[in-house]
Amino acid sequence: MAVADEKGTAALSMRAVAEPLGVQAMSLYHHVAGREDILDGMVDVVFGEIDLPPRDMDWRSAVRHRTCSARAALRRHPWAVALMDSRKRPGPSTLRHHDAVLGTLRGGGFSVPMAAHAVSLIDSYLYGFVMQELSLPFSGPAELDEVAGAILREMPADAYPHLAEIATEHVLKPGYDYADEFAFGLDLILDALGPDE
Repeated sequence: MAVADEKGTAALSMRAVAEPLGVQAMSLYHHVAGREDILDGMVDVVFGEIDLPPRDMDWRSAVRHRTCSARAALRRHPWAVALMDSRKRPGPSTLRHHDAVLGTLRGGGFSVPMAAHAVSLIDSYLYGFVMQELSLPFSGPAELDEVAGAILREMPADAYPHLAEIATEHVLKPGYDYADEFAFGLDLILDALGPDE
């Protein structure tokens, strides 16, 4: 995972995994069948880092907690977004995670089809937001101010009045945090979802 966290999964070869371990690449085959087994295990570890929905909360709060925890895990492991639901052999952490999320929704009154719809909607939003977030040209408020300020200085405000407006009236205001956009969207989705009536 450290190799992928630093260089991405394209750089994840048996040799790249073996080198930091101080072993020969061929010795890894005593433990895994190949690269796909390693990817399966890595994805399972990421799912294991995601908090399960707490049982002592209502479904909306529990799913919100789990989704925010998932966003934090995916930010720690940027390579994982593209792999989370791609594995043909999910591990125990993956299965436990999916079962717990579905169980929370079913316990909250969702029918089986509605629980499936909810998971699909929430995770599509989560994965899409994280992908967008990871591709932004800034990683914190200081860098955001620098990037947005530079764009604003080079952009003729009269040609792009709405971009200038959102930059000055929203993004460059003190206390702006792009993470708040995630919370806003997630709450909107959770408020729109509900058990079958």
